[in-house]
Amino acid sequence: DDEVLAVHDALGRLAATAPRVADLVMLRYFGGRTIAEAAQDLGVAPRTADAWWAYARAWLAADLA
Repeated sequence: DDEVLAVHDALGRLAATAPRVADLVMLRYFGGRTIAEAAQDLGVAPRTADAWWAYARAWLAADLA
């Protein structure tokens, strides 16, 4: 699917500047993890993961626009 490929390419660009945020996106988008599950996987507080998720969504929206 073109959308999945576009997101994958954008994630590569995000990972260059914010690798942990990109890891979170991969866990959520491709792995189907919740914020709490992804936070646990990454060893961060759910509040941190929530902030990273908000940042990633904004970053990806700008990048994919």
